[in-house]
Amino acid sequence: MTIAELAPLLLGIGVLVGAAVVILRLAEVGLGWLPVVAIIRAIVQLALVALLLQGALNAWWSVAAFIALMLTTASVTSLRRARDLPRGPVGAVAGVIVGALVTLGIVLAMGLVDREFERVIAVAGIVIGTCMTVSTLSMRRFAANLRTGAGEVEAWLSLGARPRQSVQRLRQDSIREALLPNLDQTKNTGLVTLPGAFVGALFGGASPLEAAEFQLVVLASLVLAGAITAVLGTHIAAGSTRLPAPE
Repeated sequence: MTIAELAPLLLGIGVLVGAAVVILRLAEVGLGWLPVVAIIRAIVQLALVALLLQGALNAWWSVAAFIALMLTTASVTSLRRARDLPRGPVGAVAGVIVGALVTLGIVLAMGLVDREFERVIAVAGIVIGTCMTVSTLSMRRFAANLRTGAGEVEAWLSLGARPRQSVQRLRQDSIREALLPNLDQTKNTGLVTLPGAFVGALFGGASPLEAAEFQLVVLASLVLAGAITAVLGTHIAAGSTRLPAPE
């Protein structure tokens, strides 16, 4: 693809992201240039992935290495978002890695997707991305709940409750809120949304039935991966004897 062919695409992306930045600034949200930075990183990273998928990932060791790279990147991102919690970084990393690897292991062991390089990478990328998002949402919500519910936690502790017992209700709320967006999208698939895996499989030449089968595997995988990530991550964070520092 030449620069002339890429120009309309890049211009369109620039318009979309620029409009988002303007709207957020008018609303005084305070994200600054983060949307622009995010899309630039996405462009660079997707270009590298496209190059890798065109020829570099031609052996299972290279696929494993690429999955390890995705896990590392997702873990670092989640770790940064969980720093408000005393044990948040450890919980975030453990949740992402365990949630993704357990889910991928079950999918591959049961033969739910063909063991082709492209399909394994596709499922791994979707699952790891969801684990990262769920980890970030659950940890940030847990930290916010602990700040607003500090009195409740201290009351439980004064009665002799253990740290995890004292934050149980707040932790459960954090898990629920982190999983609801994905569950809502799952139950409305086909009516409100056409997920990327389904559309991508269609564009790749699969029949609508094959695309639907692949999408169902992905959706079920995301339910399990999200549950493991949120439950394990917040479980580790809940073991701390310290509350997050006030904002």
